[in-house]
Amino acid sequence: MFERTDIGLDVHALSVAGCAIDGVTGEIFRRRLTPDFGEILAWIVSLPGPVKAVYEAGPTGFGLARHLRAAGIDCVIAAPSKLQRPSGDRVKTDARDSMHLARLLRLGEITEIMIPGLEQEAARDLVRAREDARGDLMRTRHRVSKLLLRQGIVYSGGTTWTHQHEAWLNRQKFGAAPLQLAYDASLEAMAAVADRRDRLDQAITELAYDSRYTPVVRSLECLRGISTLTASGLAVEIGDWDRFTGSTIGAYLGLVPTEHSSGQSRSQGSITKTGNTHARRLLVEAAWHHRRPYPHPSQYLRARWEHATPAAKARGHAGNRRLHERWLTYLERKKRPVIANVAIARELAGWCWSLATGATNDRHHG
Repeated sequence: MFERTDIGLDVHALSVAGCAIDGVTGEIFRRRLTPDFGEILAWIVSLPGPVKAVYEAGPTGFGLARHLRAAGIDCVIAAPSKLQRPSGDRVKTDARDSMHLARLLRLGEITEIMIPGLEQEAARDLVRAREDARGDLMRTRHRVSKLLLRQGIVYSGGTTWTHQHEAWLNRQKFGAAPLQLAYDASLEAMAAVADRRDRLDQAITELAYDSRYTPVVRSLECLRGISTLTASGLAVEIGDWDRFTGSTIGAYLGLVPTEHSSGQSRSQGSITKTGNTHARRLLVEAAWHHRRPYPHPSQYLRARWEHATPAAKARGHAGNRRLHERWLTYLERKKRPVIANVAIARELAGWCWSLATGATNDRHHG
């Protein structure tokens, strides 16, 4: 520990509680601050140096950490799910939280998260905006279908939410004017959300194939279930793949089982669900695609392979075969499909890491 003073900051939208511990004298400094970066920096500079600061990741983002680092202050952001707290500690205040952070920082017990660059954060916001649009579209579709169901109208013409289904929806008419107005409003809301989703899809596609993420996206697309949107989401959410290994990336994404072991007993439960929620969902959805037989690559997959390196194609083909074989093994052992799929998603994360790091290394060498 080379810092004399360790600082914990409990950051909120309208206030910041600061606590600093002088490692030489043991003196504790407390301050109630506003969210103004300049005020926070002035207080930190007034403390005995050298100093190091920490605050929890949260809705306030990374602006404070970037500002402090630009001023020469070593500032880290802690992963909230990894903060150790005694089970008997039931009193939670801003002052106690800032003290707790300062003490953990002093002991070296802070699990840091990566602070993304401005470019990566902007790309991540774009991908998450598309995720929000997907959820909004699903909700508007449910409202339309449930309104029709209450009137005893059910579509039986095949797959829903196709052009044929949408034409059928537009033909529905009702005798009661209030009901017709409510139905038309639901259709308009659904169309507006679908248009927003399509515009975001176009922007993500342009980002995927004309940015620094392009080599990673092209490599990830060699795997089944990972097309442009999924590959782009994984690329911008994870960012620096080199900070992981093939085994640790599953833990980062919360895809490893919880465990309670003591003495001779060992019990494993559901997955931890820590880390990046969006990336985890993308992998879980992609894992279902590997349940289908894989005698040979589909025409669509081969078209994606045309834009990848030979090494990525070979690696992707090997991964597709391996993941399908794992599916067969779980099915033979009568594993529940949802549990088997999570296990496949965990292994899929390792294959993605292998392809992404290979693409990154090829770009650096090039």
